[in-house]
Amino acid sequence: MKKEKPLFYRQKRVSNRVLDVTISLLAILIFSPFFFLIIVILRCTAEGEIFYFQERIGQKNSRFQIWKFATMMKNSMNIGTGSITLQNDYRVTKFGRILRLTKINELPQLVNLLKGDLTIVGPRALVDETFSAYSQEIQSKINNVKPGITGIGSIVFRDEESLISAATDEDPLDFYKRVIAPHKGELEIWYQKNKTISTNIKIILLTIWVIISPKSTIYQRWLKGLPVFTPINLSDSRAKTKIPEKELVQQN
Repeated sequence: MKKEKPLFYRQKRVSNRVLDVTISLLAILIFSPFFFLIIVILRCTAEGEIFYFQERIGQKNSRFQIWKFATMMKNSMNIGTGSITLQNDYRVTKFGRILRLTKINELPQLVNLLKGDLTIVGPRALVDETFSAYSQEIQSKINNVKPGITGIGSIVFRDEESLISAATDEDPLDFYKRVIAPHKGELEIWYQKNKTISTNIKIILLTIWVIISPKSTIYQRWLKGLPVFTPINLSDSRAKTKIPEKELVQQN
């Protein structure tokens, strides 16, 4: 039996990889006319940038360049709030706001899916600055799995920008580290403990649904045992606006 277990996991990895490649190729083919239209609009607006590439942390602490449609000013990582995007952030272009609102800016990640950097459902691939906000224990557990195009954190924190922007008297990165990162870590641990084909299908469907209905909290009913968002000392966080639990959401 001990010899069969590694074989089972190898077969599972291969089947998952075949599924990722198949879905990415089909999606790229289906969306290619749509991509062409977006590329033309991006080239003719703002600064003419089409794609945005950024180093993210992958499985086993590997590094890769994530693909997105450009939605922000050039060099935006080095101005304003850096890796943290706020609500109505001045660095986001007019057309970029539409792409971010609809999550269309994420579609080029199909290339990362094809290359094997990402899988369909998994933890959010983060930059060093936000990944380091996790505890060492959470980092080590997240590093064991491949990041995904979507995941439970992307659903619950679907409008992270609004939550961070409400903390007007606290540094955005400090607020992220103190309030948001701990709960994101709990969500990712919950996903690893409850990872099944059924859970993945629900997360994919919920990802589509929260784009259509951003205020929906249906994920709380669909996903049993999901950690409840309870901000740590939010009343003392110097945040001027109290955020109800149901407003808890995600960025990128």
